[in-house]
Amino acid sequence: MATEMTQSGKETEKPRLQTAARTCAVLLEVARSGPLGISAKALSVNLGVPRQVIYHLVHTLVTIDMLRKVGTGQYVLGLSIAPIANGFHRQLLSSEVLNEFAHRAAEATGESSYVGGWLDGEVVVLASHRGSATITASSLPQGTAGDAHARASGKLLLAMSSKEDLDSYLRTHQLVERTQNTITTEHELRREIENVQQDLIGYDREEYSIGLSCMAVPIGEAPSGLVLGISAPTERFKVNKDKYIQQLRDIAQRTNSLR
Repeated sequence: MATEMTQSGKETEKPRLQTAARTCAVLLEVARSGPLGISAKALSVNLGVPRQVIYHLVHTLVTIDMLRKVGTGQYVLGLSIAPIANGFHRQLLSSEVLNEFAHRAAEATGESSYVGGWLDGEVVVLASHRGSATITASSLPQGTAGDAHARASGKLLLAMSSKEDLDSYLRTHQLVERTQNTITTEHELRREIENVQQDLIGYDREEYSIGLSCMAVPIGEAPSGLVLGISAPTERFKVNKDKYIQQLRDIAQRTNSLR
């Protein structure tokens, strides 16, 4: 076992990071599971951690109410998670983090960019930045909401939602025809969402506004509640699509490097 010397000259064990990392991995895996939760066996398989270790970790997390045991051995997030989730939401929306994502995307691609996410059951533009190209799409103002079926960000966020949340959205939202290209039937939208789930890239092919095409990728590890997208004149979008995908993915995955 690794050791280090104290000031008194005695050896002491270095703090072990593995347990902390595994605990975080368990919480993230439970968070990604559906409303019915996930079993210790499934956690062990998904994380590649011995089941006995998983049992120890989840028991500890249940004891401090970070997890709850429901049904026949399934685990869901506990009530003690709520302050963390609420704090993250407040700090993220009130910080410059989202603006920095949008700024970097606009700087790299030259196109107008935005960050989208869920807010009160709607897909909302949380940050945006105007592109630097001579001709660019108008940047969507912060707070723009609705029409998730016609927007790249909306399709991607729906694709990363649980089946229950997707069904609820479709029950409560009309698929308004923004342009002649807009998907307006539930069957077509579900098929489009299945396609998006394959590579986790959302597209708007002149469905929100004629002459403009958009794409969006997840911010951080999928499934994510935040996406990074750009909007560009369709002809330029077609020529540079593959390059844009790589640029957006590079920026969206560098979540630890933002100032």
